[in-house]
Amino acid sequence: MSSDTYDADTVARMDELQESEKIAAIMRAARPQVSVIGVGGAGCNIVSWVKEKKGGISGAKLIAANTDATHLSIIKADRRILLGEKTTRGMGAGGYAERGAEAARESIEQVKKDTSGSNIIYVATGLGGGTGTGASWVIANALRPSGALMIGVVTLPFAVERFRFQSAKDGLQKLKSYCDTVVVIDNNRLAKVAGDLPLKEALGVANELVGEFVKGITETITTASLINIDFADLRAIMEKRGIAAIGVGEASGDARVERAVQMALDAQLLDIKDATKAFGVLIHVSGGDDITLDEVTQAGEMITRSLPSKARVVWGARVEPALQGKVRVMVVLTGVESTFAAEKSGSISRMIRSRS
Repeated sequence: MSSDTYDADTVARMDELQESEKIAAIMRAARPQVSVIGVGGAGCNIVSWVKEKKGGISGAKLIAANTDATHLSIIKADRRILLGEKTTRGMGAGGYAERGAEAARESIEQVKKDTSGSNIIYVATGLGGGTGTGASWVIANALRPSGALMIGVVTLPFAVERFRFQSAKDGLQKLKSYCDTVVVIDNNRLAKVAGDLPLKEALGVANELVGEFVKGITETITTASLINIDFADLRAIMEKRGIAAIGVGEASGDARVERAVQMALDAQLLDIKDATKAFGVLIHVSGGDDITLDEVTQAGEMITRSLPSKARVVWGARVEPALQGKVRVMVVLTGVESTFAAEKSGSISRMIRSRS
């Protein structure tokens, strides 16, 4: 039937519907595709925590990759990959990074297949062991030609794990070479945040922190939020920026924003040489239904006042019903210099003593 047979109001509504459908289609096509790969035991635990405790990440695929078949069997993920079936026979890398790297090379085509089409790829792992340290950089290097923004999220060993330090340092240097940005979390600093929690719960803090970072940033890009983060802006502050440090603060009650911001700035989870020399800062604010736009703006203004005027700032905010009455502020400084990463190999023992 010709549109000539409809009255003007009907034709206008049809045009509006077509325009809405067109915009929706463009929006779906423009939404970044995201993959999160947990590599090794610690990385898989992070992915499993997000899947089980947080119901996954809207707009992202959660992938667990490990050489240990027994551990992998209990992990919750959208996709599980046993790395190096022939290399390790499902028995793990035994703490040898070279074996982890070899296992990743054996299974790299499956990793490429499962991350195909991704615009953002997170590689989450714990450094200092075999699979995570060896396989993570091999995976990042193999996925670089895809053009995706490659973000590493890693934890460093505790000071008591002295034999793992050099391995972690080598792994970080390699991963940094193949990722745009590596967000580094020092477990020793995290332990201070966890306080006197039992060991299992304290270790869970790392899972939660990394999980909240990846989930918060991803969903603020891929879904409607109070203030969305633009993918192009995220790329601008993270592309080829080296090391990044993260700080998190959470508060409730009076002056909750001020206290959460101060905590996030004071409790950076990596020893960095000079925060004021950061290239850029990513600010993420979340709270319950009671959070206001004024509070979000206040958080952003407080943080930017503490940074040099040339620093590039990207910020977003989301409503999280579980945070009713609370405000959580996450600050990520990109392009910083880490004491750990810059320390020469011969000074490792001296650095360990200073961190113990």
